[in-house]
Amino acid sequence: MLKVNEIFYSIQGESGYAGLPCVFIRLTGCNLRCDYCDTAYAYDEGEDLPVSEILERVKSYNCQLVEITGGEPLLQRETPGLATALLQEGYQVLVETNGSKDIDILPDGAICIMDIKCPGSGEATQMDWDNLNRLKSGDQVKFVLTDENDYLWANTHLSGIPERVDVFLSPVQGKLDPAQLAEWMLMDRVRGHLHLQLHKILWPDEERGV
Repeated sequence: MLKVNEIFYSIQGESGYAGLPCVFIRLTGCNLRCDYCDTAYAYDEGEDLPVSEILERVKSYNCQLVEITGGEPLLQRETPGLATALLQEGYQVLVETNGSKDIDILPDGAICIMDIKCPGSGEATQMDWDNLNRLKSGDQVKFVLTDENDYLWANTHLSGIPERVDVFLSPVQGKLDPAQLAEWMLMDRVRGHLHLQLHKILWPDEERGV
């Protein structure tokens, strides 16, 4: 049984899978309180669902890309089992996590999309740095940046990320100008992708279900 905030079908807005249709399973609960959080409604709201019911709802969308997100999905004990069940049904499974919990609990085949919390989040001290060594080929890392200080901080940590992992630098909408971030990245020849939250561009007035 998992506590689920929402299940919805949308365009993947983040990571290297941005632009692809995707089914999202947003689980309830988060151990962090980032200053720029845009899913605070998932802190507590949700309904208890068995894995079988979640699979039925996912199946109804007829889409093979599925993301388990939150909140923080690794807080729930049954999340690895959900990921395993989805993989057994032939889905491509992404798990988006805030980087504070051991990602080794995820099954082989699940793709981990892991945040590294910068100082501007207010939660940089919560990072489990051992997770960098647990990342597999195909996994991805994302820095969410609020200002130049976050950018400089992220830049000092890029060398510690394994080459097998893709890196994304994403400006917080309304706080950091994407063009400014692009200029910094070009000037410093930064390893990584400039990344904008596509769903916020497509649906700027929608908070849920996108």
